[in-house]
Amino acid sequence: MKNRIARALIISVALATLAGCSGGTLEDLAPKKAQRQLPAKIVAEMNTKGMKKSSPILMRIFKEESVLEVWKQKNNGKYDLIASYEICKWSGELGPKFLEGDRQAPEGFYTVTPAQMNPNSAYHLSFNIGFPNAYDRANGRTGVHLMVHGDCSSAGCYSMTDPQIEEIYAFARDAFAGGQTAFQIQAYPFRMTPKNMARYKDDPNFEFWKMLKVGYDHFEITRQPPKVDVCERQYQFNRIPAPGYTFQPTEACPPSSTPEWLEARYQQYKAEQDKEFARAQSFWAGRAEPPKPTILGFDEAKLVADWSRRRARGEKVAARPPSLPSPTELARAEPAKTEPQSAPAPAAVAAATPAPAAAPMVPAAYAAPQPAPAPVATAASAPASAIPTPAPRAEETQEVAAAVEQKPQRRSLGGLFARIMGN
Repeated sequence: MKNRIARALIISVALATLAGCSGGTLEDLAPKKAQRQLPAKIVAEMNTKGMKKSSPILMRIFKEESVLEVWKQKNNGKYDLIASYEICKWSGELGPKFLEGDRQAPEGFYTVTPAQMNPNSAYHLSFNIGFPNAYDRANGRTGVHLMVHGDCSSAGCYSMTDPQIEEIYAFARDAFAGGQTAFQIQAYPFRMTPKNMARYKDDPNFEFWKMLKVGYDHFEITRQPPKVDVCERQYQFNRIPAPGYTFQPTEACPPSSTPEWLEARYQQYKAEQDKEFARAQSFWAGRAEPPKPTILGFDEAKLVADWSRRRARGEKVAARPPSLPSPTELARAEPAKTEPQSAPAPAAVAAATPAPAAAPMVPAAYAAPQPAPAPVATAASAPASAIPTPAPRAEETQEVAAAVEQKPQRRSLGGLFARIMGN
């Protein structure tokens, strides 16, 4: 025991001496890969846009487009895009994460602090995105160690190439050095444009995505990270609670309001988005381009999670995780099933044929922020003018969870270290 204490003291003194000799701190002992500086081209562009090297950052992720964006604050306080990276790999389908082991990469609004940065990651460099957040926990979603990392391999994370993660890591490191205490990550299924929303209007995840779009739109309007809260198990964006009230994730929303100037601008922006959404519905009607696969709620998450557990135990399983038929495929197959049944006489067909519908109805755009919005999973909560969507399954209230599956046994020591240190 005495020998262990003595060795520990010797190591501590040696580390302190190294730090003192270099005139730095223990942070200076981080691997060189975590100390790489941003390329001169990026630094020059920051100067052109009125950004400081140490100014705050924000990141946005788009699954369908496989893009990670880094935004940086300018001297006027607004954020501007400074770098965009193609995501090397992300696992799962479009849609949130429901269960540990479902291999889904999270969607939502997350916060990264310096403590979540890992310069010694077995995946080159990494940082934990902060899953589960207050929204995830309120909705029963579980999981840990959901990362943005290097090494171009993913089982629930967003994976970049090693050179990419070095730059992304440097952006965060410099912002923290400049005094930013945490930066926001906004993870979306796709760019939340009216055209994309129209493509996925029949998806079971549509109500969840409408909620995310409110935060997306607030950032598009203000070019500043939205203030994010949770009440009634729903996201709330840029809402100020009345004096003496606070937001509680699983409790009723307190009296609150959005700043008048922002509410006015949002309502104007939303009206324009509604019109574009209505036009986009006509555009996509009968088009050949189908939506991308999405996770079909808690039912599919359970199947994938079970597949992951059996695979981890060494059982013989399919090469790819199981999935349920997509809502789009089911919707397209439905007419083929019903048309051949008991065809009526031509006259009866003509009499029973309804009159053609008028122009598509303009929906109440993507769930505008309200003091007490109804839960996403409640079909009755949708406004009458909204485009109807399939009623979610009861289990879907237990949305999104996260878990990192172990990396293939490519590095024995590295894999063991990753399990101990959490990626």
